[in-house]
Amino acid sequence: MEQMTLFDDRARSNPLASRLRPESLEEFVGQKHLLGNGKILRQIIEQDIVSSMIFWGPPGVGKTTLASIIAGRTKADFVNFSAVTSGIKEIKEVMAKAEQSRRMGVRTLLFVDEIHRFNKAQQDAFLPYVEKGSIILIGATTENPSFEINGALLSRCKVFVLQALSESDLTELLQHALSSPKGFGDMRVEIEQQSLKAIARFANGDARTALNTLEMAVLNGITERDKIRVTTETLEQCISRKSLLYDKNGEEHYNLISALHKSMRNSDPDAAVYWLARMLEAGEDPLYVARRLIRFASEDVGMADSHALDLAVSVYQACHFNGMPECNVNLTHAVVYLSMAPKSNALYTAYEDCKKDAMNHLAEPVPLQIRNAPTGLMRELHYGEGYVYAHDTKEKLSRMQCLPDALKDRCYYQPTSQGKEKEVKEKLDRIKAWKKGEKS
Repeated sequence: MEQMTLFDDRARSNPLASRLRPESLEEFVGQKHLLGNGKILRQIIEQDIVSSMIFWGPPGVGKTTLASIIAGRTKADFVNFSAVTSGIKEIKEVMAKAEQSRRMGVRTLLFVDEIHRFNKAQQDAFLPYVEKGSIILIGATTENPSFEINGALLSRCKVFVLQALSESDLTELLQHALSSPKGFGDMRVEIEQQSLKAIARFANGDARTALNTLEMAVLNGITERDKIRVTTETLEQCISRKSLLYDKNGEEHYNLISALHKSMRNSDPDAAVYWLARMLEAGEDPLYVARRLIRFASEDVGMADSHALDLAVSVYQACHFNGMPECNVNLTHAVVYLSMAPKSNALYTAYEDCKKDAMNHLAEPVPLQIRNAPTGLMRELHYGEGYVYAHDTKEKLSRMQCLPDALKDRCYYQPTSQGKEKEVKEKLDRIKAWKKGEKS
């Protein structure tokens, strides 16, 4: 047996992900919510009635590929433009050519990859040409367009949200790579189905990562007569993960996040950091962990330390900016802080108790005194009658009833004496005592 290190000339010249780039909607994997039969984006592409749009989604989900498919179907001139390598000068040159084409009755479809990298001035340069129809703009971005694209430009574009590919989508793509003549179809590659699923999990929704990982695994596979065998050990080296069996949708996934949550709840930072490391080193998405920490900050700490929520949200942002492995220390920061914070589940129990009443009393009318009364008819019907504006009172309080009559004596939020919530409890007790005194 020997390790295979060379492919044929075709394989060496282009990466697997490039060779397998879909050329039609039928070959495209994923995004069924946009490209399924009858879906709007599919119809727009098939009928060549493309208008300015933004493709927003994580890396490796098909944004550039969709633009390429549109380029192959449209009767417009297609211009591929990169925000990484282009500036105002290049934009003006492309716009001038597009304006000339428009006067000759030819549309120009401009695809801008990573459009969020353009600054405001660069984005503004597109606006007049989009407005008068010189260009049809298609932008691709991994960032939220609401924050990264000028409002004036964004208002003239339809935003399509592309989702991370599912594990089944990626597994299908990997199987296609093994059988397609563009991939490894002319080679006999032996790899277990479990290993393909492990690559799909590791890729975390990114088709490019999945195909690159498969290519590396095959490149380093073991040649045995007429086949190449990819072993589990080889795959572990390619993805730098010891646990290929960690399933983000399986029992072990939920066991580990449960262990992390309960260790923090039990104020055990050592155990909490251990379970955090177990998840991250097995390939868990750090943003998933960060979202769970945000939930924990309100569910298990709550008003006992409201800063916990601020910290958890900040750590989520840090994970978004840094990614792995740099964000592991950010997550550790949050996990240790939450472990050591005073604990209160009063907010959680308040909502759960209230939810039952809300579902069982869906038709309870809003008390007249706290209804809005913008019209004369509503005032005639006593809307807003008896409302007391708390700011006009000495105590900044009133005895006005705000719950429906059927629930007027309910008490959902019952603060504990933990941490800062002790102060909240004392204040709420004083408010309730004052209100009872007024009623007596």
